[in-house]
Order: sequence, then C-alpha cells, then structure tokens
Amino acid sequence: MDDMTIITKYGGDIIASSGMQAEKGFMQHGSVTTYDHSMAVTKMCLRLSRGLHIRTDERSLIRGALLHDYYLYDWHAPRDGSDLHAFSHPGKAVRNAARDFGLNEIERDMIRCHMFPLTVRPPRFRESAILCLADKICAFRETWAGLGNRNTVRQDGKEKTR
Repeated sequence: MDDMTIITKYGGDIIASSGMQAEKGFMQHGSVTTYDHSMAVTKMCLRLSRGLHIRTDERSLIRGALLHDYYLYDWHAPRDGSDLHAFSHPGKAVRNAARDFGLNEIERDMIRCHMFPLTVRPPRFRESAILCLADKICAFRETWAGLGNRNTVRQDGKEKTR
C-alpha cells in the first residue's frame, strides 16, 4: 500500500476536517504551509518506521503525525500573550486535537513530546520518538529550502556564497 493510501485510510477524517484545511493558510517553515509540513512529517514517519524496521501502531503513528502541529493559528502573526510558540504549541495542539478527534495515549504523547528536547517531556512510545525525528528532518529541509540554499559551508568551515 502506498503512503497516501494508508494515510487516507487512517487519517482521511483529519485531512478533510476544517481545522486541517485551515492549516493550508498558515505558514510553517519558509514557504511551506502547516498543512504541507504535517503531510510531509506523516510521510517521513512512515518512511522511518518502515526503513528502520520499527514495529508501530501505524494508525496512531499517522494520526499523531497529522495532528502534531494542530494549534490552528499563524504563529508568525502577533498574538496576545507572551508565550514562545516553540514551547507552547504542543499543548495547544493536543487540546485542539483531543477536542476535534479524540486521542489515544500514543497520539497524545506524540503531539505533546514532538518538540523534545526543546521541551523537557521525553517521548514514551516508539511512535513519539519517530515523530520527533521526522519533524526535525522535515523542518530542517523546509527551512533550508526557504533560504534558497544561497549559502553553503565548505569543508574548511568557511561560508561560501553562490
């Protein structure tokens, strides 16, 4: 079964929801929307679990990955309050996801812990650890692409501009 078929099988209700559709209007990293980031992270989770032969609850892996950034606002826009998005958004995402879809223990842990080690809560499940890694891989790729790859680092450690 290809990635999109299994993602749709387990997460089709999430993908079709008004909250996920709203994510198409929120920028995440560089020129990537939160929706596109969540889809890329979900696909990366599947690739990592399969490629590393890690047994997972695939339904929970997909649903937790789709919902890991389900905070439902543009974090670049000024908001009331002085919270730092990187630290506060996992809690907001888990509350929104629980309200809109209900969560099992694995999905809840995945969303709460995906920013580890920036946030201090370590992952309790394999699915959570996979999400931590997948999110960082995708965030790096998206941010790097947003920089236009103008700057590269040579082997001697000095920056070279193209």
